[in-house]
Amino acid sequence: MADPSVSPAPRPTAPTAAPASADEIAAANMRGILAMVASMACFICSDTLSKSASPDITAGQIMAIRGVFATAILVPMVLLTSGFSAIWRRFSTPWALRTVGETGGAIFFLTGLVHLPIANVTAITQTAPLVLTAAGALLLGEHVGWRRWLATLAGFLGVLLIVRPGTAHFSWWSMSVLTAVLFVCLRDLATRRIATAVPSILVTFVTAAAIMVAGFALYGIETWQPLPTRAIVHLAIAAFFIIGGYHFAIVAMRHGELATVAPFRYSIILWALVIGYLVFDEVPDALGLAGMLVVTGAGVYTFLREQRARRRV
Repeated sequence: MADPSVSPAPRPTAPTAAPASADEIAAANMRGILAMVASMACFICSDTLSKSASPDITAGQIMAIRGVFATAILVPMVLLTSGFSAIWRRFSTPWALRTVGETGGAIFFLTGLVHLPIANVTAITQTAPLVLTAAGALLLGEHVGWRRWLATLAGFLGVLLIVRPGTAHFSWWSMSVLTAVLFVCLRDLATRRIATAVPSILVTFVTAAAIMVAGFALYGIETWQPLPTRAIVHLAIAAFFIIGGYHFAIVAMRHGELATVAPFRYSIILWALVIGYLVFDEVPDALGLAGMLVVTGAGVYTFLREQRARRRV
């Protein structure tokens, strides 16, 4: 699934280190921006390969087979770093909730991706930060100013331009993607509560393994098809891309300033538009494009306002 959250350990800081110069900060920001753009490109490539395999197999098969490859790739990485015993020592309720959120999000995201244009699906999932803003205010009592409320409302209106309920363009599969967004919000809320000492590679491994198991569990309710060689190859490559997406996301968040780097997550919508046209011959209409622009603008504005509000505290 695109745009996953990981829980990277904080960068160590040396009290006696000299302050970074303007040139060093600019260079770090550029590395972070390039890594974030690369991360989004990897995620959209993984989604593209998964979607291209979908005419032959089900969403559960995609999760299971891609998960097998991803888990196999991650096993030696875990052995060379933290080791599997660290999972049992550090596993917690927030980590479990994060795994549930990631797994549920993958199920509903891939179900929608199989039936909808990739750019539409990608844009809808980018409303997750807006949903988190609303959830923080309504459920956790966080202060949200009127500007962020307006941006959140604008983002939801942008989704309506993409989904267009009540018209010939509407598809009930859009509801599957919106359900995925709710699971993604659970994932992100839980991620904030995972101890920063937990290595990112462990979180990534548990996520991949859980999604793999969930995919196999869907065997009982789906009609699985024989696996063509083409689909297996696509999903194997997709596994490499999704791990690359995780890796570059960690690199992005460990370089540069958050307010500078994080908004480039929305580059995934541009990648989705390009891939959708080149691979699937999908071209959004004017209203759909307008909705994507609104969602992107609202998301970037909300994030920048949140960062400004935190600096004032």
